[in-house]
Amino acid sequence: MNLGNLEITNNSPCYIIAEIGINHNGDVKIAKELIKIAKNAGCNAVKFQKRNPDVCVPEKQKNIMRETPWGYITYLDYKYKVEFEKEEYDIINDYCNKLDIHWFASPWDVDSVKFLSQYNLPALKVPSASLNDIELLNSMKNTGIPIILSTGMSSQEEVDEAINLLSGVELAVLQCVSTYPTHPSELNLNVIKSFQQKYPDTIIGYSGHETGLSTTYAAVAIGAKIIERHITLDRSMWGTDHSASIEPHGLKTLVSNIRDIESAMGDGVKNITKGELPIREKLRRIQ
Repeated sequence: MNLGNLEITNNSPCYIIAEIGINHNGDVKIAKELIKIAKNAGCNAVKFQKRNPDVCVPEKQKNIMRETPWGYITYLDYKYKVEFEKEEYDIINDYCNKLDIHWFASPWDVDSVKFLSQYNLPALKVPSASLNDIELLNSMKNTGIPIILSTGMSSQEEVDEAINLLSGVELAVLQCVSTYPTHPSELNLNVIKSFQQKYPDTIIGYSGHETGLSTTYAAVAIGAKIIERHITLDRSMWGTDHSASIEPHGLKTLVSNIRDIESAMGDGVKNITKGELPIREKLRRIQ
């Protein structure tokens, strides 16, 4: 699978995505700060979410009032406050190109697929909530852009149906559980192995919403080749996803430790390492 200028295989390093989502809280300055943090940590990409609120927000929720940093406003108005449009995405596109880091987004509706298609993106990501949205999946497929499929809230049968529908495009499939934050007992990381066996020609990865890092390392150790975690400047910030996100220091630790794990896995062939040779000469009585 090719994501931009990178080829992702079962033998390549993990492709690490820092999910900004809407944790920018509608402020492009925060978005740029998070992009820079992701780049400095060694991530390969940052990801956003793109919606047409008029289409995505159910009618019964549009006029529900909500306390927000912008005052007591309707849910629909709130969704517009945290939605970036072309002016902001042009800034993001230029900034990511300048820093040499990939960016892309999860479109939640057909309008957003068309909007994102104007940029030279390495991928589009199907959000877990939309895995069974046939119109959306077909619209994404028709762009010819590689697709990353998140599988939260889905049965195996639903995943199979989505993969069949998306046949013919470059595709990666991520194990995901859509609770925020996710308790370790719900993560079911062995689904990664099941996906590897069921879809041997597909890149398999992991999108995590847990609060710690150790379970993400376990996903890498059992073969996840794409890793996605939400990031934030501060987990105490206002917004729905911040509490299940990683702060800057944690992101740097995550990427560094993933690279150490990849290096430590080796090729599986038992042999004597160069470092062992002098120890062997010293300690082995029988050579």
